[in-house]
Amino acid sequence: MFDLDRDLPINQPSEPIASRHASVLPAEVIHWLDPQPGQIIVDATLGAGGHTRLIAEKISPSGRVISLDCDPSMIEATKKRITNSIITFVHASFDQLRQVLDELKIQTVDGVLADLGICSDQLDDSQRGLSFQREGPLDMRLDPTRGMPASALVAQLDERSLADIIFQLGEERLSRRIAKAIVLQRKVSPIRTTTDLAELVRRCVPRSGKIDPATRTFQAFRIAVNCEMESLDSFLKMLPSCLKPGGRVVIISFHSLEDRKVKAAFRDSSIFVALTKKPVQAGTEEEFQNARSRSAKLRAAMRV
Repeated sequence: MFDLDRDLPINQPSEPIASRHASVLPAEVIHWLDPQPGQIIVDATLGAGGHTRLIAEKISPSGRVISLDCDPSMIEATKKRITNSIITFVHASFDQLRQVLDELKIQTVDGVLADLGICSDQLDDSQRGLSFQREGPLDMRLDPTRGMPASALVAQLDERSLADIIFQLGEERLSRRIAKAIVLQRKVSPIRTTTDLAELVRRCVPRSGKIDPATRTFQAFRIAVNCEMESLDSFLKMLPSCLKPGGRVVIISFHSLEDRKVKAAFRDSSIFVALTKKPVQAGTEEEFQNARSRSAKLRAAMRV
């Protein structure tokens, strides 16, 4: 069962809160998704709702947007900002799309969008533990109602498993050094906060350029905690059963691990025709206005 347009069991202020999150590649999303009046479109990663709002404008008044997010707080905040009646908000992960459509008694849809990035509002919330720039509990779960926080992984996994996560999911070449330091540190005192982990990593990894040494390690644990690679695999596998022939899918990724999976899914499938020969990226103006867009890569495909 999923929460379909129902109030979720979390505390939220009664007045809408402005979001500082700017959705990436908005014009490009609309171009490649090509939403038309009367269509049913899925925004599989609602976030702050920027893409959902644009899609709803294009398919109104007779269309329908089904917007999913695994984070109940994002849904509740966005529902207060966007009140368009054609939008159905669902508390569910994007890899649960098939089950959501079944519950809504919808066989196939005209288009699916998935923005795999993290919302700026989530990064800004220190209690989420997603950012090494803000001290808070080392949680990192996008859906706080399920799963194991990063602090538990850091406390329980052996040195080799920690190194594998940091290397494979963060592509951090000094993963073994970091893993060894984690194991030594937790013998002295537990690693419970974002600051605890970030400072430990910074002692292991020399700074190079503008990128904080903790960046790759935090990415790795966030991906592991939220099973992001497994969720993407499941999502890509179920997509054909969710789209009508001629339906379009647009996926925005933010690091090479995701982009490689999306590229392979579109390239190697007899069910999809890739619409983008290479990833679409932000222009100079958008990069200047929204630094987050610099790492965004958009790929689009059509269901045959």
